[in-house]
Amino acid sequence: MGAIVHVVAGALIDAKDRVLLAQRHADAHQGGLWEFPGGKLEPGEAPADGLRRELDEELGIDMVAHRPLIRVTHHYPDRSVLLDVHLVTEWRGDVVGREGQPLAWSARNALDGYAMPAADVPIVKALQLPSVYLITPPSVGKADRFLASLDNALQAGIRLVQLRLFDIVDAPLEDIGTAVVQRCDAYGARVLFNGDPQLARRIGAHGVHLSGRRLYEEPASGTQRHGLLAASCHSPKDLQQAARIGADFAVLSPVLPTRSHPDQEPLGWETFAQWVEAAQLPVFALGGMQPSFTELAWQKGAQGVAGIRGIWSDEPAG
Repeated sequence: MGAIVHVVAGALIDAKDRVLLAQRHADAHQGGLWEFPGGKLEPGEAPADGLRRELDEELGIDMVAHRPLIRVTHHYPDRSVLLDVHLVTEWRGDVVGREGQPLAWSARNALDGYAMPAADVPIVKALQLPSVYLITPPSVGKADRFLASLDNALQAGIRLVQLRLFDIVDAPLEDIGTAVVQRCDAYGARVLFNGDPQLARRIGAHGVHLSGRRLYEEPASGTQRHGLLAASCHSPKDLQQAARIGADFAVLSPVLPTRSHPDQEPLGWETFAQWVEAAQLPVFALGGMQPSFTELAWQKGAQGVAGIRGIWSDEPAG
């Protein structure tokens, strides 16, 4: 099929948190579809330099602030592409279609309404996810204290939560799950339930998080695609399986040593980066993480960081 075509693209975010899309010319590859502005890297060109050049040529702007969002390799029948996508949050100049291409500003949650090349689907998912994924402790303990800690996290800006509880079942689990979802709804946060998909529906969860074991159960552990689907991964094979079943994102662990699994060999950031390079979906770094590691995680190809102890606090607010 030939060499992989390295393409840089920018997801421009304006002051209203809208994303810029450009429509491909009808006679181009994937013509008529909407995409994120960008183009092929020139030989020897660094991705940031190539993106700056492409945004100037296509939109007439000078890129000022950006950071890595996601890298996606996709194989079309006639070619393979590596999309190197950056989130662009600041630029100089007014955005115009200098090549006559139609432009559109879209809310992040409306991006699914635009017909895009298949390679762009993981980019849309990455844009619709936050940079921090909170995993609850596995034990409730005292319900009021548990919910107070959740409130603290939501007030601090957490907008994606995995509800993962092992010390209660049946009615008590459904009760606490319902309370968690109600609190998250009030903040516009989404909850993924790690457990029975039917219970996830009953508590009003926004999706399901599959354990490493359930990742290989078909079809997708009976989720029938209720909302978001995420998966716990520990190997490149797991990441491939997560993409195969259509998961929206994955967590890959353990990146660093953890107190909960002191005997488990950590991947380290370099192995993490190598495995994520080939992934076909957004991946959070898990294991020894805390919010201060987010920028490092971005540089290693991650969507962001996921964790319990580094994010969840049992201390009362104030």
